[in-house]
Order: sequence, then structure tokens, then C-alpha cells
Amino acid sequence: MCARALVQRSSINSSTLVSIFFGVDNSFCVEFSSSDSVNFTAMGTQDFSPDYSKDVDHRSAQEKAIDDWLPITSARNAKWWYSAFHNVTAMVGAGVLSLPYAMAELGWGPGVTVLVISWIVTLYTLWQMVEMHEMVPGKRFDRYHELGQHAFGEKLGLYIVVPQQLIVEVGVDIVYMVTGGRSLKKFHDIVCKDCKNIKLTYFIMIFASVHFVLSHLPNFNAISGVSLAAAVMSLSYSTIAWGASVDKGVQPDVEYGYKATTTAGTVFNFFSALGDVAFAYAGHNVVLEIQATIPSTPEKPSKGPMWRGVIVAYIVVALCYFPVALIGYWIFGNKVEDNILISLEKPVWLIAMANLFVVVHVIGSYQIYAMPVFDMIETVLVKKLRFKPSWMLRFVSRNIYVAFTMFVGITFPFFGGLLGFFGGFAFAPTTYFLPCIMWLAIYKPRRFSLSWITNWICIVLGVILMIVAPIGGLRQIILQAKGYKFFS
Repeated sequence: MCARALVQRSSINSSTLVSIFFGVDNSFCVEFSSSDSVNFTAMGTQDFSPDYSKDVDHRSAQEKAIDDWLPITSARNAKWWYSAFHNVTAMVGAGVLSLPYAMAELGWGPGVTVLVISWIVTLYTLWQMVEMHEMVPGKRFDRYHELGQHAFGEKLGLYIVVPQQLIVEVGVDIVYMVTGGRSLKKFHDIVCKDCKNIKLTYFIMIFASVHFVLSHLPNFNAISGVSLAAAVMSLSYSTIAWGASVDKGVQPDVEYGYKATTTAGTVFNFFSALGDVAFAYAGHNVVLEIQATIPSTPEKPSKGPMWRGVIVAYIVVALCYFPVALIGYWIFGNKVEDNILISLEKPVWLIAMANLFVVVHVIGSYQIYAMPVFDMIETVLVKKLRFKPSWMLRFVSRNIYVAFTMFVGITFPFFGGLLGFFGGFAFAPTTYFLPCIMWLAIYKPRRFSLSWITNWICIVLGVILMIVAPIGGLRQIILQAKGYKFFS
């Protein structure tokens, strides 16, 4: 502790040594070592610690009006449990039903290891993003690319984050179009076996019709009911999957060896499965946008309720992923189908209900991933192209986006296979190591400290994943390409 004074005028001889520094309590200190006289005028005490109580808002009235209209920043009154079910809906995809198949390609030891490491690493990187949301006093990074711009610079941050984020969000929405249509078709075929066969195209159109309505809900808070229903459904169909498997019992001819007969086949399948498991944790692309909806004050920052919601979400994710993956593989071994509901077959009514639950869940997931895209589109239209914020602008732009994802889903019903390849370049960075690189760039932890080592481990694992997953995905595309049919 030292006297706090702000020097206004001073006359100091050249032989005088002046030391100016900050005290332990952030007080401003001046030390003099000289036999000569020093004249200064003090302006009283001054506290130089950052003032968190006054968030200076430099936005103009027009900018405030635009921010109040854009979906991400329009409502900041969400509760912590909104964060919980938004994160569950974003993270638990219908891909959970293919985890037993991934386990069959990985084997017991590597499979369990990859599942656990992915859960831990992604929880750590999610914590980093929650922490970085408000690291600058008086400012909130409401969007992933805003955090990227703070870490890497205005232009570079935009070029690094936006393309990857768009690949993930638009790609996932297209996959969910196909998944929703397929699950509707499965439900129809199970319930009405004697009915006329209806093309998948029409079921995708039926699924899309829901989004032509729901997409006009203005922001995350408005879709919270849809998101809650989706989160409940994800837990429900996951429980049906492993519960019905336990009821069926271990199959008499079960085998736990690798299915592929050649070493090359085993290795490539391993790579592909590695990608399947890793991409099951892809909620990071929308986490900052979800946190932006939570109110924040200097006394109660948004990271408190957000983190509470994330913990609940990750417990639910574990309850969905681990039992389905482990029990499904234990019961069926390497003969398990890539969708465990197909392996189960009976009881018919329960499997039909599980497929309907999948439909409800992917309706919510589509909306969660679409909202940041809507925000980007509307930001460009209003801020860059100078369109006036209006209901009609939102109506037209969102309908065009839904129609685009529907058309691509209908044209490429095998898009999920393509995403395994292209998504490898975007899923792994945005989820596994981009938050770590931002953390190192912004906080600059001491070399070889625990934080530095942890982040570099995550970066190395993420880069390996980014390299091997597309290799596995590309081989799957080559093997399945002969069965691909446009507009099937």
C-alpha cells in the first residue's frame, strides 16, 4: 500500500530517479530517490482500478434499435435453465443412435477412451467460451465471430470463424432436414406396413413445412418451448434405445471383434468412427449466442447461470451418450446397425414412438442452429446493405433459408455422408481447439504452466481429429457413392 496521487506539474532534476508503479491494491504510486528538491502539485487521491459499475455504451440510437431487433441481442432475460435445455438440444443430435455402431468400429478400449476424452475436452473448451464471453469490462462477445475478432483482429477473426461456423450450422440444418424426413418415413412405414410407399422427398417437405412456421419466432427466448420439448425428446429416445436393448438381452451370436476383414478397412473405419464420436459434441458453435440471452450485471455476470446450465446439459448429454453407446454395443456387438432402432425392431409401438421423438428433437435442433445463421443474414441485410429492419425482411430472408436447406436435403439425401468429410474441417476446430487458441492469444498463460499445457494438449488432439476424420469420411463416401441417388 502506498499514497495515491496524480502528478499534475513537476520539476525534477536530471539526477533524480523516479519510479511510478501500481500498488497491490491497484493504487497509483510514485517513488523518488534524490537529494535534490522535487516540486509537484497533487490533485488528491485517485482510484485507478477498473470501474465495472458503469458500462459505457457508445452506440448510436440507430445501432441500439438494430441490436434490439436482431435475434441474438434482442432479448436478454433468459434464465439459467434456458441455457441447460438449449445446450442439450444443440449437442444431442440424432447421431446418438449411431454411437453403438461407432463403438463397434473402435472396440471396447479405444471406444470408451474416445467417449470420455471427448466429453472432458469439450466441457473444458465450453467453459473457456463461457469465461471469455465477458472478459472485457463493459463488453459482451455475443457471437462466436466477435470473440474471434477480439483474439485475432477485425478481419482475420472474421475470416477464421465465420466460414467454419457457417459450414457447421448450415450443414447440420441440412442433415436435420434429411434426418427429420427419414424418421417421419420410418414412423409411417412401421405404423402402416401395407400402405403405399411414399418417397423420402415428400417426408422432407412435410418436415420443412414446420420450419416455414417456426422460423419466424424472433429469437432464442421465443423458441425456448420448442427447445425444451426437443431436450426432453432426446433424453426419451435415448432411454428407449438402451432400455429396449437391455430388455432384448445379449444376442447369442454376439461378437466384439472388428467387422472389417482387412487391416486397411479396420484403420479407415476407426478414423470414421473417431469422427462420429467427436462430432457428437458440436454445441460450441451456438454457445456464445445462447449466453447472450442471459442478463448480466457487474455483480451477477452471465457466466454464473450459463455455467450452471452447461453443467446440467453435460450431465444430460452423458446420460444420453454413454448408456446408448455402451449398452448398444454390449447387446449387439459388431452386428449393430448404424441406427440402433433398426437393430431393435420390436416392440413395434415403442420403436415407432422413438422415431417420432427423433422428429420432435430435430425440429428443435434445427431452430437452435438456424438462429445464429438468421442473425448473420439479418445483420448483413440491415447493417451492410442498409435494408430497413422489418417483419417483411425477416419473413422473406428466413423463408429463403429454410427453402434452401430443404432443397439441398431433397437433392442430396446422402448429405450426412458428405458432412463427415467436409465437417471434419469445421467441427473439430470450432469445438476442440479454436477456443484454446483464442485463450492462449488473449490470456497468454506462462509457458509450461498448467493452463498452457492443457490448452496445447487440446489443440494437438483437435488437429489430429481434424486430419483423420475427413480421411475416414472420404473413404465412406467412395464406398457408398454407387448407392447415392439424387432426389431419392
